[in-house]
Amino acid sequence: MSELASAVVSVTRTARGRFFWAAWWTGAPMLSPFRKPDASNGGARSHEDALKDASRASGRHLSETEPYWARAVNRMLRGEAPPPRPTQRPSQKPAERPPGTSPRSAWQVLGLEKGASLAAIKRAHRAHALWTHPDRGGDPEAFLEVQRAYERLLRRTR
Repeated sequence: MSELASAVVSVTRTARGRFFWAAWWTGAPMLSPFRKPDASNGGARSHEDALKDASRASGRHLSETEPYWARAVNRMLRGEAPPPRPTQRPSQKPAERPPGTSPRSAWQVLGLEKGASLAAIKRAHRAHALWTHPDRGGDPEAFLEVQRAYERLLRRTR
């Protein structure tokens, strides 16, 4: 198999607060058919330690890719199906509206169709909150917009 132009590593936080990494340098990660990483490991104390461990294991520089792949590998190791691939990542900042236009609906903020189930609302809120949370490098205004949209939708569904 040919080498990737850029070897990649995916890092995610585990339920126990440690960091799990998965690295691919002989081919890109794929969901169908699922392509196992060239190396993976868990238990790093920090995100930076996980990146260093992965680089040591691969013997080369690794470009970081989205955490989805590490979560998918982690689930496969536990004998579970990989999580569904997110369709798109929510924007870090709320879209600027031209003056005089109406604000986005709560459904649009969370990227949902009108009438989505409570479980779908909660899943979308969690994903958007993680991506926009200021402690994770997101925009505080976008995070507040996500929170307000979630609260509005919860009031409507209860």
